[in-house]
Parts: sequence; structure tokens; C-alpha cells
Amino acid sequence: MKGLYCKLSEGEEVKFFIQETSVPSAIGNHQVKVQVKSCALSPVDVKLCEDLKLQREHIPVGREIAGVVLQVGPNVTFFQPDDEVVGILPLDAEVSGLCDVILIDEYNLVQKPEKVSWFEAAGAIKDGLRAYTALHTLSRMAVGHTLLVLDGASPFGLIAIQLAHYHGVKVLATAVSQEDQKLLEQLRPSVGVPEPLVAKVIGVWDSKVDLVDSCLEETGGLGVDIVIDNRVLLYEEEPEVKMHLPHKHDIISILGVGGHWVTAEDNLQLDPPDSRNLFLKAASVSFLNEEVWDASRVRQGRYIHIMKDVVEKLSTGTFRPLVENPVPLYEATVSMEMVQRRQLRKRAVVKL
Repeated sequence: MKGLYCKLSEGEEVKFFIQETSVPSAIGNHQVKVQVKSCALSPVDVKLCEDLKLQREHIPVGREIAGVVLQVGPNVTFFQPDDEVVGILPLDAEVSGLCDVILIDEYNLVQKPEKVSWFEAAGAIKDGLRAYTALHTLSRMAVGHTLLVLDGASPFGLIAIQLAHYHGVKVLATAVSQEDQKLLEQLRPSVGVPEPLVAKVIGVWDSKVDLVDSCLEETGGLGVDIVIDNRVLLYEEEPEVKMHLPHKHDIISILGVGGHWVTAEDNLQLDPPDSRNLFLKAASVSFLNEEVWDASRVRQGRYIHIMKDVVEKLSTGTFRPLVENPVPLYEATVSMEMVQRRQLRKRAVVKL
């Protein structure tokens, strides 16, 4: 059977390719054999694999999967054959999620509700985990908080907005294009009062719009309680990039007293004046890396609980993920290249 893999080529460019692969015939005590029905494609963090010493000649691609259980190991207690499941392959997985059949530990899977489609389940599971990590685990959101989601129309941003609104949080979001702004302004909950999910959409694509002024105006000058970024500017960069990414000083200026900044910027550097400003506000910075759930067995129960809650909210319509139209396996390489270059935000491959 075929799977999608990648390797670094000259100039540190990531090269994707489909190759024949095989799954071990012996199934482990706590392993589940799954027939994959859908696999979502998200950017590959090659640097993270290098940092964790997971380098190999070919890195498997496609970790967010949904499928049907074919066989279970002798000590598996959560599943049985014919169960529909969704989950995330660990970083050290040896096979691609686009293979027809995979082996995966039972603790990385949860039951998929019947009413949730294959590609929606695969497309939302990791963004849901990321949103829970950012809002519940790192920033401890609560009713009455004000949240700013940068690049709110991204797949992760939309799930974070929906989760925050569900818990009574006032949401502000930035849009990097006119199309994104229209999408965010039209967001409504699937049930209940048809009020906008986003209290204010800030169109940073428009050079006349100032992010800091807009946030302070919306909060009466108090600042927001939580900021979730999608990378920030650390130094001077090209003007067209500046329009879409805020500077780290802007984020600090936006934060209110006791605020939380959750950042995806793994190379963040804070100068002494930045630290002083955070100190004066008693604000904090947390780094968003949802991969840490697999790093400690102590947290495995909570990890499973989060994934169960994500699929439950998919089933009730609380979460409505943004996933491009699904593609067949033969288009996976081209789609993955576009996802890696950020030309597409997310794609799902559906097995016919």
C-alpha cells in the first residue's frame, strides 16, 4: 500500500512523495489496526522532529486520521472491531496516516460519532486539541474574559473562536483578507440566539486599521485577557508580511492586567523593556505546543478526554471546522506541498 512521506532536500526545502510501505503483521498488546477512511494534511514541523531526535530518512506525513477498527490487540479495552474512530498518530509514528491500514496505540484514539463525517473528524481533531490546550490548559479562560484570536479565519482560529464563545468569552479576531473578514463577520452559532460569534473583526489587511487602537477601543482601554497568535514579528521584515503579523510589542500593548499571551512563535525573544511591561501588568506568556500531550503518560487521561470532547462538539454542531474540499490520494502530494507553503490552510484526503 502507499503512504505519503517527506524528506529535506537542498536548501532545507521539504520534498513530499508517495511510496510503497507495509504495516507490521504482529499487533501489539494495546494496539489497534485501523482502516483509514480520511486523513488531514497539516504543515510538517521538521524542526520539532529534529529537536526531539526523530530524524529519519523519510518522515511520515498525515497524522490526523479517521477510520474503522479492523482488529484489536489482546489487552485493548476501549475498542472492538467495526468501531468508527478518530485520532492523532504520535510524532514518532513509522507509517503515514494516508496508508490504507495503520497500527496505532488505543490511547491515541477516541470513538467517532456516527453523524460526524470522516473528513470533518480528521480535519478538526488536532485543531480542537490545539484550541483546548491554548484556552483551557494554558490561559485558563473563564466567563467574561475577552479573547483576541489572530488570523481568526484559519482552521485553528475558527475552532478557538467557537470554543471560546461556547464558554461565554467575548471574542475579537483579526482577518488577513477581505474574504476572511466576511467569513468571520458571518459566523453564527449553529443553535441558540443567532448572535455573531466574533464581537469585532479587525481587518489587518487594511493598512489604515491599527490593531492596538482597535483592541483598546473595544475594551474601553483595559486591554484583552487572552491573546492567541499565529506567529508574530520579532524584527523588521517585508512590508507585505508586516500587514498580517503583529509585532511582539503590539501584543504586549494589547494585554490587560493579568493577561495571558499564548504564542506559536517558538523563537520568541523578549527584551528587558518587554519583560518589564509584562511584569507591570502581571501578565504571562505561554508557548503553544499541543504535541506535549504525548510526552507524559500522567496526562494521557486528560488527552483522551479532550479528544472525546472535541468530537462530541463536532457531533452537536458546536464546532464547525474549516476544511477545504477533500481530495483523493493521487492529489495528496500537490496538496501537501501547498499546505506546507501556506498556500492552502488545510486539506483532507478521503479514501474511496
